[in-house]
Amino acid sequence: MDQSVAEQVYDIVARHGGIERGKLTPESTLTDLGIDSLEAIETIFDVEEHFNITFPNRDPNLDEGTLSGLIDSVEQGLALRASAEPAT
Repeated sequence: MDQSVAEQVYDIVARHGGIERGKLTPESTLTDLGIDSLEAIETIFDVEEHFNITFPNRDPNLDEGTLSGLIDSVEQGLALRASAEPAT
């Protein structure tokens, strides 16, 4: 069964931060989770690579954003990618 976008993002963040997945909530920020800004950037790159998307506007304070916001950004990126792909 396919994992939801949220589950996949949580898995990536948990792996990068060495955090138990159960400690992640939609309101968690990377900073709250003890992920420093360099690791946050690497986490965002991994999220982009995993979903084959590019976030159009990289927020310099992305480590202050919530996981819910990150998931929303991924879903928007996936929607943009889908709308740009030719119909088969």
